[in-house]
Amino acid sequence: MIIAVPISNGRLSMHFGHCDAFALFDVNAETQSIRNRKDVDAPDHQPGLLPPWLAEQGANMILAGGMGQRAQMLFQQQGIDVVLGASSETPEQLVKALLAGTLETGANICDH
Repeated sequence: MIIAVPISNGRLSMHFGHCDAFALFDVNAETQSIRNRKDVDAPDHQPGLLPPWLAEQGANMILAGGMGQRAQMLFQQQGIDVVLGASSETPEQLVKALLAGTLETGANICDH
């Protein structure tokens, strides 16, 4: 499984569409471990571009602080699960908490 985390300044970018890069984690869900991390620069922001682009990167899930309804629908159409309400922590902390089942999420911070 590949988990995508939008990042800016080494932490979760609270607005995924304006992040600097994505940390892509290849994880083993059975052993709850991270196999590999690869950071890729985000493409220029264009509405609707990120879901197919992340699908091309192999992402199965995106972990975000917030996301509009249209973006959520576009990710779902690409077969990418969306986890919202994550806090601005380091990508590793978030992915490890997700794998351990201890990730605390709050409200979707984006309403557009």
